[in-house]
Amino acid sequence: MIVFTNGCFDLIHPGHVDLLNRAKALGDRLIVGINSDRSVRRIKGAGRPLQSENDRQAVLLGLRAVDEVVIFDDLTPENLIRQIKPDILVKGGDWKLDEIIGADFVKANGGQVVSLPLLEGFSSSAIIERLPAPDETGEASVDSAYNSLSEHAAVAEGSIATLLPSIRECAELIKATVEQGKKVLICGNGGSAADAQHIAAEFVGRYETERRALPAVALTTDTSALTAISNDYGFENVFTRQVEALAAEGDCLIAISTSGTSPNVIASVMKAREKGCRVIGMTGANGRKLAALTDACIMVPSKRTARIQEMHITVAHIWCELVDQMFDQA
Repeated sequence: MIVFTNGCFDLIHPGHVDLLNRAKALGDRLIVGINSDRSVRRIKGAGRPLQSENDRQAVLLGLRAVDEVVIFDDLTPENLIRQIKPDILVKGGDWKLDEIIGADFVKANGGQVVSLPLLEGFSSSAIIERLPAPDETGEASVDSAYNSLSEHAAVAEGSIATLLPSIRECAELIKATVEQGKKVLICGNGGSAADAQHIAAEFVGRYETERRALPAVALTTDTSALTAISNDYGFENVFTRQVEALAAEGDCLIAISTSGTSPNVIASVMKAREKGCRVIGMTGANGRKLAALTDACIMVPSKRTARIQEMHITVAHIWCELVDQMFDQA
C-alpha cells in the first residue's frame, strides 16, 4: 500500500515528524513529494526556502517513516500524484478533503484520501516569524501620504525582484485562453471584487477585436445576489455555483484573495480544476494556500490589503501589455 503526501518541508519540526509517522502507519511505503526551490519561492515568497531542495530531501530521507522523496517543480503535486498512483493520499488537517489536490484522481482509482489532524503549536512559518528581525534605523515620517507612497514604492520594488517570472507565466496562460477562444472568469471577495471587475473591464476593452476577442466575466458578490444564493447554498458556494454554471474546459479562472484563504474563492478554484480550467491566483505574502492550488500565482510581497490590491491592478495592466507583445511577435 503506497501512501503519498507532499509539502515544502523547509524547517523540519515535531509536527512534521508526527504527521509523517501517522501517514506511514496507514500503509506500507511512504513517498513524500517536496516542492522544488523554484516552486517554494512562488508559493511562499522571497527568502524561502531556507534550505535547498537537496538539503530538504536529505533530511526527510533520514526519517524512519520516509521511504522515498521526490522533488517536483509545479505549484501543485497533481502530475506527480498521477504518476505515482498512490493507494492513500494524505494531507495535514489544515486542508479540507475537498481542497486536496489529486483527491478526485486517487478516489477514482479506488484509493483513499485522508486529512490528518496536525500536532498543535508547530509551523515552519511561525518559527521563522519568531526569529529576531534586523535592527532598523531612522524614524517613520509623520506624513501619512509620504509613508503610503514609500510603502507602495517598496512593494513595487519587491515585486520587480520576485514576481517577474510569475507575471510572464500568467500572461502565457491568458494568451493561450485568448488563442483558443475561451473565457476568463474572475472572482474576488470584498475589495478584491472591485479588482475582479476592473480586470474584467480591462480584458474586454483591450481584446475587443475579432482576432483577440476574450470574453471576461467578473463573478459577482453583489449583496442582493449574495443574499439570494446564500439562503439556499451557503456563502462558501457562491463562486463555486457560478463557476459550475459558466465555466468550461480550457477556460481560465483568475481567483483573487488578498489573504489567500477565502473559503468561497478556494472552493471556486477546486471546482474550476474539476472542470478542466486553468487557474491563476492573485494574493498577498500570506497567500500560500491559494498559491498551492493554482497553475500560476501572483503573490504580492506585502501583508497590507491596500498595497496588495493596487499591485493586482498594476499586474493586470502588465499582463495585457505582455499578451499584446506576444501576439505581435507571433
